[in-house]
Amino acid sequence: MGHVIVIGAGQAGASCVARLRSGGYGGGITLIGSEPVPPYQRPPLSKAYLMGDMALERLFLRPESYYAENDITLRMNTTVTAIDRAARTVRISDETLTYDHLVLATGSVPNRLPAAIGGDLQNVFAVRNIADADAMAPHFRDGAHALIVGGGYIGLEAAAVAAKSGVQVTLIEMADRILQRVAAPQTSDYFRALHMAHGVDIRESTGLERLLGDDAVSGAKLSDGSNITVDFVIAGVGIRPATALAEAAGLTLDNGIATDAQGRTSDPNVWAAGDCASFPFRGNRIRLESVPNAIDQAEQVADNILGADAEYVAKPWFWSDQYDVKLQIAGLNTGYTDVVTRTGEGQTASFWYFRDDVLVAVDAMNDPRAYMVGKRLIEAGKSADPSVIADASADLKVLMRP
Repeated sequence: MGHVIVIGAGQAGASCVARLRSGGYGGGITLIGSEPVPPYQRPPLSKAYLMGDMALERLFLRPESYYAENDITLRMNTTVTAIDRAARTVRISDETLTYDHLVLATGSVPNRLPAAIGGDLQNVFAVRNIADADAMAPHFRDGAHALIVGGGYIGLEAAAVAAKSGVQVTLIEMADRILQRVAAPQTSDYFRALHMAHGVDIRESTGLERLLGDDAVSGAKLSDGSNITVDFVIAGVGIRPATALAEAAGLTLDNGIATDAQGRTSDPNVWAAGDCASFPFRGNRIRLESVPNAIDQAEQVADNILGADAEYVAKPWFWSDQYDVKLQIAGLNTGYTDVVTRTGEGQTASFWYFRDDVLVAVDAMNDPRAYMVGKRLIEAGKSADPSVIADASADLKVLMRP
């Protein structure tokens, strides 16, 4: 049956090897991860785990024993240094492993603040792995002052956890508004008001000139001319696909590791899935940074290694938890022309994105019904009557009628 090597022991890598084995693959399977722990969930790192509400073992996607029990070789704390596509080998330190199929599930890496502006000072963090969360957790204490750089979902989630922990939070965003890259002004307004109600000082159109301090950060000079005192800094300035191995191996890159609709890279024996992979979607090429995509795409790759010969059909959806608000997003709002607002009681609201007359995405806050209806309509390729959406007294189920 041969040997499948999966590089990257995150959600995509773990999903791929589990699907291979449950699908009947009888050959060797090796899963290689750079961290000293088994594959684990990342979303709780910036929420429940950071706050001490979730034990380390509860982060694990499966018990460590699962891998041995299913004859999957799990190589933790291991870094692949090179891929030789001609020989079909990967290099690990002084060891060489041979593969028949190679799956790149290398994920993404966080953008960090440049050393030239103080990004290398102590107590300047990113939120990406367990080590990051463990390092910053002691700083989440009542009375501390945090600067969060970046008003995307990563920065806003960190701000929510910090504020709930009694930390004084200043969040800066260079763009005109928070969430500008990923959401409509209505969603930005909703979350700005939510954070301000919890005492977060949000400064839009404000950049970081430099961090201040000798060894550890003690302050920050901002582009609005102010200097603030801070105890720690969190950089929420985005992530980028981890493509270094693929690039060195000569694979085609295009906003990540370029794959075909089945998950193959430019080398038919090498596949890619998850945050690191870009793939065809409705006439374009996209890359999705989400847990559902990592799972679904990796499982499709596993099925195709097993001979399914099927295309991956993405169903984009995302979520974010901030304070007592659960945001659920269905679809992709790229190129939207109109937004229809639906309000409910308390913090319940939803924003429905249309490209001309076509429904393309929904942002639903504490409104699971709006999310589910929107998701089903989008996946079915159906649109919706804006007047029904805007009428808070209307039953959204009528939108599902033929």
